[in-house]
Amino acid sequence: MLELAILGFLADGPLPGHELRRQVSQLIGYTRPVSDGSLYPAINRLAKAGLLERQADSRAGSHRYLVSLTEAGHAEMLERLRKPADHEITDFTRFFTLLAFLSKLPDVSEQHAVLRRRLDFLEKPASFFYDGEKPLRAEEVDDPYRRGVLLTARAISSAERNWLREVLGEDPADPSRPSEPTT
Repeated sequence: MLELAILGFLADGPLPGHELRRQVSQLIGYTRPVSDGSLYPAINRLAKAGLLERQADSRAGSHRYLVSLTEAGHAEMLERLRKPADHEITDFTRFFTLLAFLSKLPDVSEQHAVLRRRLDFLEKPASFFYDGEKPLRAEEVDDPYRRGVLLTARAISSAERNWLREVLGEDPADPSRPSEPTT
């Protein structure tokens, strides 16, 4: 997730490290703080792999660097967007990071293939709480806080599924689509 965010922001152009950190933090830092201790080692790994370059920033003096994407880095970013790992589809925060850069894929059909994977995942019955093997619906849970988890998850999932169907050109009200998942 961190590496994709770095590659994605640098696809827009070179950035000084502190500006890259600010942008990455604004995207993913609200749920997972981005420290210098995680950002700069990731930048160094990507540079060592030939995906990034660091050059002295002539505008800012000798202690500042601009980080830029190489051609190999651009190709790597596109590959990560085309073929995200399963956990990047199923994890809410990771998917939103992926979504933030999905428009960088030049082929809309490739964008839609990623969105289809997310929609397929969201359409599978799921719950956070079970009675044995049976997933519990919010209406079946007495604990008000657990019910809150289920109701909130249901609303978020419903809104996201409707948005995905709209982007994919499907009718959200289509009666032939699967029923709501369990939450």
